[in-house]
Amino acid sequence: MSRIRVGVVGIGHLGNYHLQKYAKIEDVEIVGASDSQTERARKAADQFGCEALNDHRRLLGRVDAVSIAVPTGAHYAVARDFLEAGVHVLLEKPITETLAQADELIALAEKQRLTFQIGFVERFNPAIVALEGVMKRPVFIEAHRLHPFFERGTDVDVVLDLMVHDLDLILHFVQSQVTDVTAVGVSVLSEKIDIASARVTFANGCVANLTASRVTAKTMQKIRFFETNGYHSADCAKREVSSLRTRHSPDGKVEIVANPLNIPKHDPLEEEIQAFVRAVKTGMPPPVTGEEGRQSLEVALNIVDRIELARRSLR
Repeated sequence: MSRIRVGVVGIGHLGNYHLQKYAKIEDVEIVGASDSQTERARKAADQFGCEALNDHRRLLGRVDAVSIAVPTGAHYAVARDFLEAGVHVLLEKPITETLAQADELIALAEKQRLTFQIGFVERFNPAIVALEGVMKRPVFIEAHRLHPFFERGTDVDVVLDLMVHDLDLILHFVQSQVTDVTAVGVSVLSEKIDIASARVTFANGCVANLTASRVTAKTMQKIRFFETNGYHSADCAKREVSSLRTRHSPDGKVEIVANPLNIPKHDPLEEEIQAFVRAVKTGMPPPVTGEEGRQSLEVALNIVDRIELARRSLR
């Protein structure tokens, strides 16, 4: 496949960025921008020289691949339409609302032999990429993802909106089955959970503590990994990493020293879009598969269930 025809569905904050990144790739043709709000689609179409559409189904038969950045509640229906039509899909996180929906999309993509990538952009964050190959076996992880309040994203609770990013990273690095989940959470400015704290235990003994909030004054996106012979702190917002390791000094003592890492200089979303295009062209598995998207959703839903159970016990 020499030239790939793409479309973007959902021209909100994130959809516009997808269009910007596709426009930079030489062998990609942007066919259309689709949004239920016609004015959004029109503005994007004028900017990127493509067609404005108010129904995503009008892209069927005209594109090879598509980015889907619609609200979570529409993920399943929109992605299903494109996968059934033989279109490769990059679907923003979380994969779907339910595990049954995720299973159907994964099976459909496999049946159609299509690329089905989930949009966990933090996988491409330079701070996280720098840890690939360095991380051995984390035994304790601490993640904080705190944001000010925005109406955008409140169609789901903070676990599926923000915490799911860190769940994906943790599952990626730990590579072990979850054995236990405890969690608490509260609603503050929306009808859904706005602050959540969870503790996830894995079969290999690793424990992860996660905190997510969308009602804080300042932004924090940090994740810390503790190993028996090292410590790594990644600031996803600043795209920086601090890494320490142990070593034996000449007199046989164990000491802690800095562990300089090579941090790449790239735009995470641009890398994500390019990775999707490469997967479409080569047929190789995408960096974040539908199965991985399902795994993070399963743990996220487990956390939500635990929060709801705790909230009911307090009533």
